[in-house]
Amino acid sequence: MATKKITPNSYKVQEKETRKLKIFSGGKALWGKIFLILFVGAMSFGCIYIHDAVLQCPIFDVKTIMIDGLDRVTRDEVLTQTGLDKPVNMFELQPDMLEKKLNTHPWIRMATVKRQLLSTLSIKIEEQEPLAIVTIENLTDIVINTQGAPFKAYEPAKDDLKALPVISGVDLSLSNSTYLFEGDLFNAVMEILKIKGFGQIQTILGDDNTGIVINILTTCPDTGYPGPSGEKKAENKTVLPVKLGFDRFEEKLARARQVRNYMETNYPDKTISAMDLFSLEKVFVTTEDAAHNTIEKGV
Repeated sequence: MATKKITPNSYKVQEKETRKLKIFSGGKALWGKIFLILFVGAMSFGCIYIHDAVLQCPIFDVKTIMIDGLDRVTRDEVLTQTGLDKPVNMFELQPDMLEKKLNTHPWIRMATVKRQLLSTLSIKIEEQEPLAIVTIENLTDIVINTQGAPFKAYEPAKDDLKALPVISGVDLSLSNSTYLFEGDLFNAVMEILKIKGFGQIQTILGDDNTGIVINILTTCPDTGYPGPSGEKKAENKTVLPVKLGFDRFEEKLARARQVRNYMETNYPDKTISAMDLFSLEKVFVTTEDAAHNTIEKGV
């Protein structure tokens, strides 16, 4: 009787080896993940430590602050506004945030902040350029810039703006959450303020029906006799009202010069006390003589 040869079960052996490989691979992957987590944690801890060390190191403190463009705004105001009046680390600063803080100052139109080297900060200031003061009924007087935009309330005790013309008769409106002056009347006022040669304008009165009236501060020699010492008396300063209407301001300015030259040449003893240039076709001039007699004449 033949003996049956028994062969080992190769399938079971392969199954055991596969299980061993899976366990080994699984353990290796687990240790790899643990190592990765520990590595990332160590790197994070190291970065935090380095970050804190840099921020606390006095080597990186701001030591030099260069500020350009100051006139009405003082250096102390800039430092206080940005918090730079106290020791601060260069890498702790955010230039864009400092710019936003500076731009809230009423006299600052635009500010630019940049880091330079490791301990130097550069600040460039562009200040507002005041053009006139606007008076509004039941509201605080407002200062406008050369673009006609209001940028601050007028504070006579603090603002040295006595030489600026004072505008009245225009309305403040709200557009897109921003207060501004607009309309034909205000545009006419802005056009007048941009014309050179009108002289020192003290006030500008706008009226929807009659247009623009300006008061110009004029200077003329004193007509009296010299004093006992023989010295010439100081020049007289008078206010000349000029009615301009709504348009053709450049032409009316040229006509006003012609009228003034004519009066100085032909009537040297008389002084112009008022001028009506509403219509260029008929100009009315009010004059005053040494005896303060008033005469109105069309030219």
